[in-house]
Amino acid sequence: MTHRFTELHDALQGVDGISFADDFRFVDVTTLHLGGRPAGAVRCATTDALATAVARADSLNLPLLVVGGGSNLVVADGDLPLVAVVADCPDIDIDADSGLLRADAGAVWDDVVSASIDAGLGGIECLSGIPGSAGATPVQNVGAYGVEIADVLTRVLLLERATGAVDWVPASSLDLGYRTSNLKHTGRGVVLAIELQLRTDGSSAPLRFGELARRLGVTADDTGARGTVRHPSPLVREAVLELRRGKGMVHDPADHDTWSAGSFFTNPIVADTDVAGVRAAVSRLHGVDVADAMPCYPAGEGCSKLSAAWLIERAGFVRGHPGPEAPARLSTRHTLALTNRGRATTADLVALAREVRAGVWDAFGVTLHPEPVWVGVDIDG
Repeated sequence: MTHRFTELHDALQGVDGISFADDFRFVDVTTLHLGGRPAGAVRCATTDALATAVARADSLNLPLLVVGGGSNLVVADGDLPLVAVVADCPDIDIDADSGLLRADAGAVWDDVVSASIDAGLGGIECLSGIPGSAGATPVQNVGAYGVEIADVLTRVLLLERATGAVDWVPASSLDLGYRTSNLKHTGRGVVLAIELQLRTDGSSAPLRFGELARRLGVTADDTGARGTVRHPSPLVREAVLELRRGKGMVHDPADHDTWSAGSFFTNPIVADTDVAGVRAAVSRLHGVDVADAMPCYPAGEGCSKLSAAWLIERAGFVRGHPGPEAPARLSTRHTLALTNRGRATTADLVALAREVRAGVWDAFGVTLHPEPVWVGVDIDG
């Protein structure tokens, strides 16, 4: 691997926008503050440099990981047989008249949201405070408080890894779904930049999420099926940031309760025919009233979405589990976040994730699926 990275290093020498980071460690760049050291790291200051670095690594058959904000990664401990290609391209371009926003893959996502609001645009304020980079948002179809990137994404500048071609491709070609796309776990391509169509009147996306609507003083009737209520985007951003901070979901290097990958498990999608069995299991453990109150939402034909956090708590996992001495714990503010308390290893975090997933399965027969990307390690062992 060292020899092959040397080949890549030599091939990229002198390319504009490319530099090398000999001291790169994943523990220093992930929001979990976990992970070992790659065989080498290439920093890319432009989208052209990013495309070149990935294409050259692919031509040498080098395993690689494109790194943005490091907010959605669970990386193994120790030395890793891969190259980190770091997206350091931060440019954001906004046309306030048309509402079009373009951001390079390495732009800090919350900077993108803030810039859009400063420009008088609306549409992504509900995605405030989400850590990570702009390039990761389509891969994961990032979403929060009733809004997804799919709602505003028009196209992405994509490096197709099979061919090396770089072109703008429409959002409709990405199969965007609940926290997924055809870019996730497929190696299809690398997002170099994104383009969003935002509202030019400065109003927010429809307020569909009850907790946020209540914070803004909107009545439940106003946020029903119509989902038409809007507010000035700066006010919505402030409310979202308050809510996220209250749950430890805004990364703060000084606060171990935020040393996480955000929501660790996606909300499970189950067949409608299985919902009754889950309710019955809840009823056996907690009674009929709790079972009747189980959150359950339509999720497409024949399917329903359950709440991962609700199931985790009803399976007996409390905030701060397994206790104050554990190096990896559930957040003390939100059971859906797994946190590094400052001295955890990736192995510690994986053990906790497996314990929580097994507990929910044993209690309710529901399998939780991790939201982050796993590198060099697997929840299945």
